[in-house]
Amino acid sequence: MTQPPHDEQTASSPEQLREQVEGTRQALGQTVEALAAKADVKAEELKAKAAETASRVQDKLPDPVKDKAAQAAEQARAKAAQAAHLLQERAPEPVRRKAAQGAQMARDNRTLLLAAAGTGVVLWLLCRRKG
Repeated sequence: MTQPPHDEQTASSPEQLREQVEGTRQALGQTVEALAAKADVKAEELKAKAAETASRVQDKLPDPVKDKAAQAAEQARAKAAQAAHLLQERAPEPVRRKAAQGAQMARDNRTLLLAAAGTGVVLWLLCRRKG
């Protein structure tokens, strides 16, 4: 076992030890909540910045490129739906649970995900067009 910090007294009874553990647990919970809130703020800032960038890029694109990007996005959605259906039929339960968590994260970060996918498709189309 590790030694407690020098400024913290050791527990002399089981009740004192429980109180110390509870105090540490509460402090840790507050720290985790503060870190989660900080991460949420940064994620929201990233989402807003990605959406703004995607909007600017899309505004500059010619209509045929926008149409191709929309078609590619629709095809990606259809393939994702097919993959989800196959996953539900064939995957073991732990894999299904993880997939559901991933899908929930994607839904929670939809703007960022769509902006990144849209930007990727646009860049791919532009590179393909030049080549």
